[in-house]
Amino acid sequence: MGIMSRRTRRPRPTGTTPATCPCGLPAAYADCCGRLHRGQATATTAEQLMRSRYSAFAVGDEAYLLRTWHPTTRPPGADLDPAPRWVRLEILGTTEGSAFHTTGTVEFRAHYTQGGRAGSLHENSRFVRHEGAWVYLDGVTGD
Repeated sequence: MGIMSRRTRRPRPTGTTPATCPCGLPAAYADCCGRLHRGQATATTAEQLMRSRYSAFAVGDEAYLLRTWHPTTRPPGADLDPAPRWVRLEILGTTEGSAFHTTGTVEFRAHYTQGGRAGSLHENSRFVRHEGAWVYLDGVTGD
């Protein structure tokens, strides 16, 4: 999820962590993406990394986004925009990206609301293994 980071940097309002995970899996945030955000686990697939990065946008975890970005494409900051409220992640397709691969793609649609209006971001993200861990390389946005 690269394109969501190209916004003006504003302080993220602090709040409570969500009870259910924003990534859409039927689990508590603390037991799902929260473990990855806290550094207690690493993503085992490209899709899991994609889901955890979406959740990082939803909870405003810039450090995790930067930590899971490939060093050759990583920007100096994630520049999170607090205006959109990320409400749902839809995985449209994946290629490779398993524990047995070194590359993978995840096509997704991230739904949000902003200023009372619904919107979505469609991206096909590329992931690679870097020093043994899955990282986001780049993405191509669509409709």
